[in-house]
Amino acid sequence: MDLALSDEQQALWDLARGFIDREVVPNAAEWDRREQVDRAIVGKLGAVGFLGMTIPEQYGGSGGDHLAYCLMMEELGRGDSAIRGIVSVSLGLVGKSIAGYGTEEQKQHWLPGISSGESLACFGLTEPDTGSDAANLATKAVRDGDDYVITGRKMFITNGTWADLALVFARTGGPGPKGISAFLVPTDTPGFQHREIKGKLGLRGQSTGELVLDDVRVPEDARLGDEGQGFTVAMSALDKGRMSVAAGCVGLARGALEASVKYAKERHQFGKPIASYQLVQEMLADMAVNTEAARMLVWRTADLVERGLPFGTAASMAKLYASENAVSAANLAIQVFGGYGYLDEYPVAKFLRDARVMTLYEGTSQVQKLLIGRALTGVSAFV
Repeated sequence: MDLALSDEQQALWDLARGFIDREVVPNAAEWDRREQVDRAIVGKLGAVGFLGMTIPEQYGGSGGDHLAYCLMMEELGRGDSAIRGIVSVSLGLVGKSIAGYGTEEQKQHWLPGISSGESLACFGLTEPDTGSDAANLATKAVRDGDDYVITGRKMFITNGTWADLALVFARTGGPGPKGISAFLVPTDTPGFQHREIKGKLGLRGQSTGELVLDDVRVPEDARLGDEGQGFTVAMSALDKGRMSVAAGCVGLARGALEASVKYAKERHQFGKPIASYQLVQEMLADMAVNTEAARMLVWRTADLVERGLPFGTAASMAKLYASENAVSAANLAIQVFGGYGYLDEYPVAKFLRDARVMTLYEGTSQVQKLLIGRALTGVSAFV
């Protein structure tokens, strides 16, 4: 935290911290219990510019660099990872993909609404039988005159039941990654259906859905990028998405640490605060050091993005380390809290439940290790 930030970056971090403490932290436990975030939070996120960060102002965005974006994501992760996910997907995976690969008409049409919160987007890549092996997805988009007709299913889609727009990846050619294209599909298109997924271990307040596309017809100008470029679009989005997830994990771990320090100073056992015991201090120290290290990996990735340098391996390192640390930090926090950590009266149980999925989505920890290994050796373990 001692690395120099610009005045603008520091102001954004302060704004994000205040927003989260005011709008999110007081509501997070209740949203979790009822498995439903208040939809009004989307408009509030848009009003303060969080849904348009890094998007050019000419398209309704709020600009800013990727380090500022990560500072915002850290605060969202500290407050409620369910909220962080809403922003990461709508802005990070979909909005940035449109900004990077869209035509001028697509940018003008979709980015202002995404940036303001008037429109919410979801990222339709994962399927019931295709998770880590995304190159073998089964959803199809068949040419019919000037249109494409899309048929298939998508699973575990964040914002899936709230979204106005779905970025859908479908097969337009032969097997493998070169046969995949990307499409911008309004969710009110005939044949587009969604179903809410409930009973999740964590991120309970977040909209997660299954999407069913039954002969969904879209025009050719709904395609994002060239035909056959969809896998490239998806992997580019996920590289930056891993940075976003990692930043949120830093915030989650920081929240667990801050709650643990406060509790350890207040809780007395054997006549003195538990913060005075060596093994409690050891747990707090481990949480602090590992969280700081995770933050530096995130900031390094953001710096590479800003300088236009290759960042995929750095993003995998950040996502791997930060997500595993989030689980560890939340687990240690429960240990510090003892039996009270097992109750949802305190935030640390939710931290642990929310942290667990971070090692799974946008590339499991095992996939990140294979990506890092490939970068080190030049040998792919995927084939």
